[in-house]
Amino acid sequence: MPSRCWTTLAVFGTLCAASPKRGLVYVPNEAWPQDDAIWIQHNSVLTWYYTYGREPHAAYNPPASDLEFVPMMWGMGDDPDDTGFLNSINSQLDAGVNIRHVLAFNEPDMRWDWGGSDLTPAKAARGYVANFVPLRSRGIKLGLPSVSGAGWGIQWLREFEGNCTQLLNRKCEYDFVPVHWYDNFGGFMSHIDEAIAEFPDARIWVTEYAFAHQNLEATKEFYRLSAEYLDNHPKIDRYGYFGSFRSQVSNVGPNATFLNNGGLLTNIGSLYLGFGETGLDPISG
Repeated sequence: MPSRCWTTLAVFGTLCAASPKRGLVYVPNEAWPQDDAIWIQHNSVLTWYYTYGREPHAAYNPPASDLEFVPMMWGMGDDPDDTGFLNSINSQLDAGVNIRHVLAFNEPDMRWDWGGSDLTPAKAARGYVANFVPLRSRGIKLGLPSVSGAGWGIQWLREFEGNCTQLLNRKCEYDFVPVHWYDNFGGFMSHIDEAIAEFPDARIWVTEYAFAHQNLEATKEFYRLSAEYLDNHPKIDRYGYFGSFRSQVSNVGPNATFLNNGGLLTNIGSLYLGFGETGLDPISG
């Protein structure tokens, strides 16, 4: 949908229409639990969130928040046929939790020590068939595994889809393709084009993105260009910027974060929520 005010320099606190695309990538935060309330403040444009886990965060449960929760099965144990995730989602649905989408494995193409869930396409396909495909009968939309933006990510998905199709003896079932990216804007557009070309019948979700470890001006320019691009791209249904933490604990560089060292919104953090620039340097506070 077209951008309204969330990619412009609106006056701080100006009411913006909620964005059906824009969501919160919630990163667990034990040191500063008070920061959790920042993402659901009045007039924020965010409409959905995920936590890398299967259950909603207590701070965002109704009636505290009307954000849609999107569960994720981050990785797998030794038994690829274990249905713990499926059982949890079914229990939540039976209890009245409004679950409409689910996310599969986080960066399975990456090693554990690089932050990935480190799965082979064959093992991931077994876990997906056991835990995700049955949810379609309950009206849940399925996301493919969230591979990294590395050059081998799409190939990993290609092999995963082949294994899934073989297990089902029919085309693998999914509705959207999550994308991750941490480099420049030109590469970001090319990577999304590659995902669309590979999976032309699926929608696209960008579930992690930022321009990591750059100077402040380059980081802000990437944010400006990418927000406008994502808001207006017809194939992209949802996106979540990776930055919901303070700059001193960031693993994508201090300039990419939503909060400065003191827990106040940076320019990028404020704009992402639908407000105006704060003028705060990310490393201040």
